[in-house]
Amino acid sequence: MHAMAKMIANSLFLLLGALSFIATVQGQDQSGFISIDCGLPENSNYTEKNTGINYISDANFIDSGVSKTVSSQDKTTHPQYFNYLRSFPNGIRNCYRINVTSVTRYLIRASFLYGNYDGLNKLPEFDLYLGVQFWDMVKFTNSSVSINYEIIHTLSLDYILFAWLTKAQGHHSFQL
Repeated sequence: MHAMAKMIANSLFLLLGALSFIATVQGQDQSGFISIDCGLPENSNYTEKNTGINYISDANFIDSGVSKTVSSQDKTTHPQYFNYLRSFPNGIRNCYRINVTSVTRYLIRASFLYGNYDGLNKLPEFDLYLGVQFWDMVKFTNSSVSINYEIIHTLSLDYILFAWLTKAQGHHSFQL
């Protein structure tokens, strides 16, 4: 886990499919950069074929939610990191905890795809938080269109809580 903390010390990418924190951008060098594929089975990882970015499972960063897959149509029209997602059918607040280096600026990217994983075509809506600080509201208008957010944030603690609050009851899926 110490090596993982070092990797995160410089970056991260979040997505209802992938999550990234980046303190420095160094071309294709991925040192100090982590990409998390939300819902990817535990102990799994891969390199995305179009970008060469390495993704790891979110299992070590969260202890709630269940892994699901998007519709077969969305699997063929979106990057690999959107194939899996993490759904949170219980609770209104769910958080990823990622160890970082305090007093460091991070580029945090979050990408989300509903992908009609449950066949209900009920578009989720939720608020994003970095710790207790409100970041933005996510509101889907189409189940097959991804939503992306990006922020540069200086962290005062040695970890970040990336959280969301659901706006309504029900199943909501996210890719970090």
